[in-house]
Amino acid sequence: MTSNPLNPSNGDDEPKDPLAEMLKNLMGGQGMGNIDPAELAKAAGLPDDPKLLAQMFSQVQAMMSSSSEGPVNWELAHENARRVAASGSDPSITAQQSREIDEALRLAELWLDQVTDLPATGLIGRAWSRAEWVEETLGTWKRLTEPVADSVAKALSTAMTEQMPEEMKSMMGGASSMLQNMGGAIFGMQLGQAIGALSAEVVSSTDIGVPLADLEMALLPANVAKFGEGLSLPEHDILLFLAVREAAHARLFVQVPWLRGHLLGAIEAYARGIHIDTSKIDELARDLDPANPEGIQEALSQGVFMPQRTPAQDQALEKLETALALVEGWVDELSWAATEKLLPAAAALRETVRRRRASGGPAEHAFSSLVGLELRPRRLREAAALWASLKEERGTEGRDAIWQHPDLLPTAEDLDDPKGFSERRKLAEASDSEVDDALQKLLSGGFDEPGGDRPAGEESDGAGPDDATDAGDTPKS
Repeated sequence: MTSNPLNPSNGDDEPKDPLAEMLKNLMGGQGMGNIDPAELAKAAGLPDDPKLLAQMFSQVQAMMSSSSEGPVNWELAHENARRVAASGSDPSITAQQSREIDEALRLAELWLDQVTDLPATGLIGRAWSRAEWVEETLGTWKRLTEPVADSVAKALSTAMTEQMPEEMKSMMGGASSMLQNMGGAIFGMQLGQAIGALSAEVVSSTDIGVPLADLEMALLPANVAKFGEGLSLPEHDILLFLAVREAAHARLFVQVPWLRGHLLGAIEAYARGIHIDTSKIDELARDLDPANPEGIQEALSQGVFMPQRTPAQDQALEKLETALALVEGWVDELSWAATEKLLPAAAALRETVRRRRASGGPAEHAFSSLVGLELRPRRLREAAALWASLKEERGTEGRDAIWQHPDLLPTAEDLDDPKGFSERRKLAEASDSEVDDALQKLLSGGFDEPGGDRPAGEESDGAGPDDATDAGDTPKS
């Protein structure tokens, strides 16, 4: 008969005290002498009930025993994300679903060919389960959240160390690294839970407006079906409309190579500026009930560690929101242009997606609270209006040419006044042209030539470089 790890046996079926066993292991397997585990638990603020202690230890066993290369335990984040993704109904993708998704995305590409100057991607359409979405996107999530995750994990381990009773500190000795592991594990598990919950909401690889999986074009059949619940619209129309949006995202990120790095860079810049409110973590560590280890996770999910934004953060956030809005506005405008005459439900689906993207789902809210990062395009409608206005003025080719370089992208001011974008751009281009002309003339020596151009208001006095005196002066002997 195997022994229960939560209630270890000493060989004669007498249950061991879990606290005593933990301390014995910490001390290299040596006995504790005259130390009373119950008194030590009391001094440390821990319950002295062996059963309650066993439950607590089982919850943190993975945290204490696991290690990671950095402050955050990404292995636990991965495991927790997979577990949460599989906690609901997440059946494996069937051959028929793969075929239907690929056909829908191929048809979407053909429709988009008629409304954009950017060429098709040539990507194969994929059908993903929720677990597959986790696997394909976790690397990007790590890149986007690591700056905040590292700060939270370090602050947690520091706070737990400082708040530990002196009696326990002396007993921990060289095992203090366990607390560091615990801080990283707590945040890693919570982050994994948030990502796993997101896997039940997203309908595609780019549903949140960010290319989480590079060079991929995929839909999640289970979530597409969930999206259509209660809409009273044909399932085929829903699938095709979402396929057009996914294909438009993929086409933009594939054919505009700098855009993915630009967008992810804006998110990273914002995340790096987030500073954790350590005073709130210290307060949590003081008030935390050891019998309720979920308290830390609950506090994390509520975003209690995120302080007010600084002016620099506000600027970074404006840049990020503008970039997200421009991507989503372009996709929204193209999706509408490609489907308005082909799908009877296109108008209703467009409005549904707009509202969904603007508000975000429960998992998206939990994620933003956890890492202080919102990925919702608040100005989607203004951006869509800007792209529509540019098409009227410049045509499809002129509109899509805006994506040639990041310096050409509209700003937040342009979203406020879409009609004035072209006039402001002409003034900027004219100013740049004048600077380029002047620079070219300077490099070619044009300003050194006799009779060359002079700044306005300055005229030649006729004096040459060899004149010894000014007019009216008497030559000196």
